Amino acid sequence: MKNIFLSLSVLLVMACSCVKQQEGVNLVDSNKFEEQMKESTSQIIDVRTTEEFSDGHIVNAVNMDVTSDDFEAKIASLDKEKPVMVYCKSGGRSAKAAAILRDNGFKQVYDLDGGMIGWNAASKPIEN
Repeated sequence: MKNIFLSLSVLLVMACSCVKQQEGVNLVDSNKFEEQMKESTSQIIDVRTTEEFSDGHIVNAVNMDVTSDDFEAKIASLDKEKPVMVYCKSGGRSAKAAAILRDNGFKQVYDLDGGMIGWNAASKPIEN
């Protein structure tokens, strides 16, 4: 019985970790995200609503709302060979966007762990 419980617990932990970080998506903290941003080829995508974006966003970010019907059409304008960096408010929507990007053939996807909440907590720069 203990072995069954232990096995189920291990499977549950593995399943939860797969939800947080998909294969081929780099979940990075604010410092790593900022470091990656310095690469001139990085494409920074804010996947929040336009209202959230206008309240403040990461410098040089482009707003592409992941909940909009035309999200996949908008990402088609991005270069699949260049790194794509995504973020949202706390990490849920950016995880969804990162999965869509990977499914559409983007090779280097970086997801900001903790989103704008984590970015602001680390006192990183924003613009309005």
